[in-house]
Amino acid sequence: MTDYPRLALGDTAPDFTLLDQDGQPVHLADLRGKKVILYFYPAAMTPGCTTQACDFRDNIASLGAAGYTVIGISKDAPGKLKTFQERDHLPFPLLSDENLAAHQAYGAYGEKNNYGKIILGTIRSTVVLDENGVVTLPWYNVKATGHVASLRKKLGIDA
Repeated sequence: MTDYPRLALGDTAPDFTLLDQDGQPVHLADLRGKKVILYFYPAAMTPGCTTQACDFRDNIASLGAAGYTVIGISKDAPGKLKTFQERDHLPFPLLSDENLAAHQAYGAYGEKNNYGKIILGTIRSTVVLDENGVVTLPWYNVKATGHVASLRKKLGIDA
């Protein structure tokens, strides 16, 4: 199996162009000048991914007030992402990375332990970028539950 190199503090984030839930292209380069939270999750509408997405949804105001733009990325097709966004009232873009190129470039794909079995798949990961597209927090193997509270602490955002 293959593991892809993970990003480190101070790395320049790899650029990408991915389709959002509406089938519109989103270019990471267009987000320069903004602080960005990219979170990679395995699959839309699964229990853990729903918990994590709703946690971001419930904290979007404070993250936004601190200057952060939140973007979710999975291998799901745009149509499934649209259903997920509408079903759970997610107020941030969900990007489709069906060929896993962004997952691999960010080190969010590789071997993982799934109920005692080693498989190749999405590694639940969050990468925070500054206004220049530089990694300020690379965080891999995150837990879905409680992740945003831990992230807020790491970013110095008061609860």
